[in-house]
Amino acid sequence: AKMPKNIEEKALQELSRYQSTPSAMAESQIIKTYLDFLVALPWKKASKDSKDLQRVQEALDKNHYGLEKVKERIIEYLAVKIMTGRNPQTILCFAGPPGVGKTSLAISIAEALGRKFVKQSLGGVKDESEIRGHRRTYVGAMPGRILKGMKDAGTINPVFLLDEIDKMASDYRGDPASAMLEVLDPEQNTKFSDHYLEEPYDLSQVLFITTANYLENVPAPLRDRMEIVELSSYTEFEKLQIAKSHLLQKQLDAHGLDRNKFSIDDDTIYYIIRHYTREAGVRELNRIIGSLIRKAIKEILIEKIDRIDINLSNIESYIGKPRFTHNLVDDKEQIGVVNGLAYTAFGGDTLSIEVTFYKGKGQLVLTGKLGDVMKESAMTALSFLKSHASEYNINPKIFEENDFHVHVPEGAVPKDGPSAGVTLATAILSAATNQYVRKDVGMTGEITLRGYVLPIGGLKEKAIAAHRSGLKTILIPKENTRDIEDIPEEVRKELRIIPVETVKEVFNEAIISSI
Repeated sequence: AKMPKNIEEKALQELSRYQSTPSAMAESQIIKTYLDFLVALPWKKASKDSKDLQRVQEALDKNHYGLEKVKERIIEYLAVKIMTGRNPQTILCFAGPPGVGKTSLAISIAEALGRKFVKQSLGGVKDESEIRGHRRTYVGAMPGRILKGMKDAGTINPVFLLDEIDKMASDYRGDPASAMLEVLDPEQNTKFSDHYLEEPYDLSQVLFITTANYLENVPAPLRDRMEIVELSSYTEFEKLQIAKSHLLQKQLDAHGLDRNKFSIDDDTIYYIIRHYTREAGVRELNRIIGSLIRKAIKEILIEKIDRIDINLSNIESYIGKPRFTHNLVDDKEQIGVVNGLAYTAFGGDTLSIEVTFYKGKGQLVLTGKLGDVMKESAMTALSFLKSHASEYNINPKIFEENDFHVHVPEGAVPKDGPSAGVTLATAILSAATNQYVRKDVGMTGEITLRGYVLPIGGLKEKAIAAHRSGLKTILIPKENTRDIEDIPEEVRKELRIIPVETVKEVFNEAIISSI
């Protein structure tokens, strides 16, 4: 197995023990399993890297639509590797919502480089031994996931995907995230210590790639060792192109159906995207296309017909009534109802915030499964309006003699974060002064007690959600102006994007006295 000298000595020592141990003893089987593992581990065998960056670019373009910035960063990363002959000091972490292509990007990189690909999912891993293995003194001891993956790869330089790195947990059995520090640190992973192996193992030639949905759940020391490459949610136009270029042919091949026996037009795919899916990626869309093709095959075989054409007139007979209506804009302006913009694990979404008041003692009632940060945002918005009541023509007694009720619909869905501050302030002002809010305006931004609007995250996703929901104008914090260029052009040209510095500017744009 071309082992290093120290490992070879260890193996010979264990072999000597094995030969002197009666085969009937349990110890004999333990030693044999260990020796088998030593021999199966790659020590020097490496696959030869392709140095053709053009081939890498073509592989990425073939399997992934769009994602230009992400692809560019991957090419830069690999260019440095080719130039220096060793892995760059940073580990790439693909972060983004489910279904946007994080895992398939890693597979494409392995394919383009001509390396073996190995994947270990870290979701739900609680025990440090899952990473480092168990000492051989334990019954049923096994190596950790890292060395198990290396054994499966059979080479010392695979592309090793550590999936769902944000889903690791810790308990009394240790913290697996701390064990990952050694794996992902280029300064330390030349001598990775696995309890089962009992000898250092060199991981320095492995190209580690990690994926995560929520970066907030990744411990800071671990995050510090990785370079974050963000994959954001796809626009409807991008999903349409992905369905036409990749998903449709993939599902036809998987189901053995010829392309000339099945067709679906662009308008119908777009209708499916809008009314049957609500996701950041394309997993559900892929499943629906697969379902359509299965139904088409059944019809072709049972009814002995040559071809199935899916269009807007017959789509419902195949996949049922629409599940979602994305056009959430109200038919008319309302009092105390404002369109907020939210960023979730599934991409962007619009959030309708409702405020009303009734006789009471000046309390603030919050419903809709709101998190602590969002509750505090509502308190900040109310305090700001109380302290600036005269400026906005609010009768101060309205806050003393009434209870204000803030509700965010879809009560079973948890909501949190500070970016609804301006939305809450606008809704409370609208209710307190009996003024209408423009129905086609959406907004996002954190609010301070002095009325300033602070920057937020996920602007691209929020803008896509606003566009999808039929909003015409969005109000964003001035400091987020730099992020406008990340918004896809087809969304930008149909949205009026207004950067604001204070809530006064928000009120001027959103509130109308009468309709």
